[in-house]
Amino acid sequence: MIPQMEPWFTQEEADAVYKYMTAGGWLTEFRQTEAFEKAIADFTGARHCIVVNNGTISLSLAAMAAGIGAGDEVIVPDYTMIATPNSLRLFGAVPVFVDVELETLCLDLDLCEQALTDRTRALILVTANGRYPRAGIAAFEGFCKRHDLMLIEDSAQSLGCNFPDGRHMGRAGCIGSFSFSAPKVISTGQGGALITDKDELATALRQLKDFGRASGGNDIHPVMGWNFKFTDLQAVVGIEQMKKLDDRLQRKREMHQRYTDNLQDVPGVTLFDQDLEHTAPWFIDALVEDREALIDHLRANEIGSRVMYPPINHQEAYGINGSFPAAERVGTHGLWLPSAAQLSNDDIDRVCEVIRSGSKR
Repeated sequence: MIPQMEPWFTQEEADAVYKYMTAGGWLTEFRQTEAFEKAIADFTGARHCIVVNNGTISLSLAAMAAGIGAGDEVIVPDYTMIATPNSLRLFGAVPVFVDVELETLCLDLDLCEQALTDRTRALILVTANGRYPRAGIAAFEGFCKRHDLMLIEDSAQSLGCNFPDGRHMGRAGCIGSFSFSAPKVISTGQGGALITDKDELATALRQLKDFGRASGGNDIHPVMGWNFKFTDLQAVVGIEQMKKLDDRLQRKREMHQRYTDNLQDVPGVTLFDQDLEHTAPWFIDALVEDREALIDHLRANEIGSRVMYPPINHQEAYGINGSFPAAERVGTHGLWLPSAAQLSNDDIDRVCEVIRSGSKR
């Protein structure tokens, strides 16, 4: 069986956990968490990194720290993992859905202009699968500056991806958010990270995730906060995963190129483009004209796949009317192919051969 995705943990993680567990660690976040945060900050070039318990909460805290409150509107893409709008609804902010560019699956900047109201306070740019918008990140920065909006980056799928100007994704906004859930390029099981270059935002984020404490280990609370802390046990795993990140990113680029070469002339199957110079794909994603038939054909050959996100406005949890043609097309035809970094070239070739045979039926 070739799965669509699986995490990649090896003996190094097991040895590191054993060493930590036999050294008298308390498991709660402390020195190992600080070391993991430093590794992420160094890798991305950010001044500060704050890790939290998951990537949904990281977005909630980013919005709160940026001054977004209940009733404020925030522009979000209609194509995204549902955590993006849910993170706002958690504290009463209002996600306003905008369609995406079909080529990149990132927000369509022209449509963002039409979504503005006198209650719009921020824009969350989701760099889907490590891609950046066609308009360019500078255009989004200018848009937010002109309209006095906070720019927050949902970079959950973009660790190791840069904008063409050299900045790591997550660095353009006031705060950038990453996820370490099981399918990500590196994982701690669950977990999220926030990066920022602004000292005041870093302080706010650290207080928000730790009961609003003035500093760690005391019970003085100048602001309202909650318990969204990480654990040193996860950090031990994360530190080992970070050591493997560069190799995994390179492997992801190689995988995308191999899929592209193998499937370039297969009718009814179109891979999304990826800028392999600056970015690496999280998943191998494609538009498939007869998606259900291909899913069944892959399954019959013991190959996993996964339907891409449906439009958020069509989700029963939201049920919002509107026209979102790009998000709707992805919801009908988008498919993630096997994407685990540990897949061999032979595995990828087998997947592609099966796709080819299915297209000839």
